[in-house]
Amino acid sequence: MCNRWRRYNTLESILYDIRRERQDCKYFVCSSSQKNFLPHLRLAHSVLNARVVHSRITNQIIQKNIVVPNKIFSTDRTTNYETKSEKVGICEKLVRSSGPLEPYLKLIRLHKPTGCWLLFWPFGWSIALTAEPGCLPNIHCLLMFYSMACIMRGAGCVINDMWDKNIDKKVTRTKDRPLAKEEITRFDALVFLGGQLGIGCLILLQYNFYTILLSASSLGLALTYPLMKKVIPWPQVILGMAMNFGTLLGSPAVHGVSDWTVCIPLYLGGICWTVVYDTIYAYQDINDDKKLGLKSTTITFGNNPRRWLSGFGISMISFLCLCGFMNEQTWPYYASLGIISIHLTKQIHKLNVNDAEKCAKQFVSNKEIGFILFLGIVIGNLFKSKYENNLNNSSQK
Repeated sequence: MCNRWRRYNTLESILYDIRRERQDCKYFVCSSSQKNFLPHLRLAHSVLNARVVHSRITNQIIQKNIVVPNKIFSTDRTTNYETKSEKVGICEKLVRSSGPLEPYLKLIRLHKPTGCWLLFWPFGWSIALTAEPGCLPNIHCLLMFYSMACIMRGAGCVINDMWDKNIDKKVTRTKDRPLAKEEITRFDALVFLGGQLGIGCLILLQYNFYTILLSASSLGLALTYPLMKKVIPWPQVILGMAMNFGTLLGSPAVHGVSDWTVCIPLYLGGICWTVVYDTIYAYQDINDDKKLGLKSTTITFGNNPRRWLSGFGISMISFLCLCGFMNEQTWPYYASLGIISIHLTKQIHKLNVNDAEKCAKQFVSNKEIGFILFLGIVIGNLFKSKYENNLNNSSQK
């Protein structure tokens, strides 16, 4: 890269060069007084590797770690240019300000908390289903299993990155991960992983031996999932088995036994849900996966996955209906399934496999599905007491 500088005075001229992906020189961007000019300065800085100078700060270089979609430029994808400034969340700010701990926090994806919620909601559903009629779920269990979900999600990310270090270097979306950039070593990651698993064990020790044994068996799925991407064309199914293992733990943790008639339909419904959202997520990397010879449902489904995703969405709702029937759920539960059906239908209908940014947004929106189902279970359980009282009154008459 030469030391030549380019000067812009209009938004259009910046966007013109951004679309051409000109990276043959450093860029000097002179902003106007308009507020909407700043996002373009940031975009030029991040995407074009430019040094940005704001006109209000004479000769002072603004260097910030601006995060933008990883795959903005590609001849294979539709490009969207956002004119709004980036919203930085609390977790992202925490990671950026963590100093020497930043690589480790990035390794566990603390700046991307969606994965924690997607792992926690199956725990939450299972615990909510164990509540007595007319009662709220066990708050202590919910807090403990949320902590467990955050820790195990981080551990899963470390395991995945340790297996995929050499692959991540060749994938646009993952090439900046700490292990891929060699900001930390595999040994450092292994020690960090041991610490996370130790904390997870301390949480599990509060529960009975059956819960501990059942939970420990899920570790095998977490260890083998990264390998499945090289072996079978349906690795998302293995991921779903790992992500939704919490559906099997709520009943043992609260009552000491498993209610398999409720747990199994809930588990299968969760697996179908994971196949849907992770397939959408994986379309960000489909071109890199093809080049590297990796396997994924995105490649199996091709460029028109709506029929497959619709099938998994219908299966998810069917299994959840069976779960509700076996748990004697009331109408709020089934109302939540109706809302979830609409949410999934909109996701699948609006899916654009060539737009990586929209795929990422649709993936993130799935944490709303988890919350809607959890709310449906809780409210439906509160209605159980009223329903049972009405039955008792009618039988007495």
